[in-house]
Amino acid sequence: MLLADFVKEGISTLESLYPTKEARNIVLILCEELLGTKSYTHIVEPDYEIDESKKDLLYSDLKRLADGEPIQYVTGRAIFMDRTFHVTPAVLIPRPETELLCKEAVKIGMRMFRVRAPYGKNAEPVRVLDLCTGSGCIAWTMALSIPNSKVVGVDISDEALAVASAQNFQPELKDKMYTKPVFVNADVLGPASGLDDNARFDLVLSNPPYIMESEKAEMRKNVLEHEPSLALFVPDDDPMLFYRAVARWSQKYMTPEGVGMTEVNEVLAPQTEAVFRAAGYGHTKIIKDFYDKNRFVIYYK
Repeated sequence: MLLADFVKEGISTLESLYPTKEARNIVLILCEELLGTKSYTHIVEPDYEIDESKKDLLYSDLKRLADGEPIQYVTGRAIFMDRTFHVTPAVLIPRPETELLCKEAVKIGMRMFRVRAPYGKNAEPVRVLDLCTGSGCIAWTMALSIPNSKVVGVDISDEALAVASAQNFQPELKDKMYTKPVFVNADVLGPASGLDDNARFDLVLSNPPYIMESEKAEMRKNVLEHEPSLALFVPDDDPMLFYRAVARWSQKYMTPEGVGMTEVNEVLAPQTEAVFRAAGYGHTKIIKDFYDKNRFVIYYK
């Protein structure tokens, strides 16, 4: 079978679920993953034949995609901050919007690092707490971007923590300036516990569940049926549930000079900001994403 024919068939199969351009990209990612081809191979090599031994798996994965399973779960990989993260249905697929949170947090963390760097070996490391860590994409990004940082990721899901812990960035960890995050099982909604009571963090980051149950009707079927509800939804009657918890953890574990940053529901940003102001954080700011939607709240004393 010609690769060009499979690409055409794959796009046709997925067009009922995705816009044509997105369907095309998904099919090309699948081919790249299973066949080692490039996004242009079917064009520049119109006679490219698919290896017979790969056809069954190719069609099996195409069926999974046609059933609505996200390409990231089918391939087991998601790109985030130019790194490849392992993902499973136990964790939320990292989103481009969350990259903005990481970029801003890295800027803040690097400013802290540069202030401390002149102290050499006696310099205090920048300490980062990532609540609701999921795949660990935020925790790992901080650990691999801020030299000598100490990062802790917290989640209630053992399955998610297994994914986060198993992320393989060994080549980058060979540079002794970077250290693997520590991942801890704890219920963010419970008392702020599970960490050393004396632990203090310069940055507290979080991408907690924030989609209201009533918003399900606006969401894609593939997200609803395949991504973990535990990481997505909050009750309509208490959408600030996780933000009050993040504020509690921040009050206990964030240093007086520390900075917190959390991803938010675009329609609830002012209410989220108010939660942190009520928790004693006199400086708060709503930050928009690249779609000009309210997406993050920064808070500090």
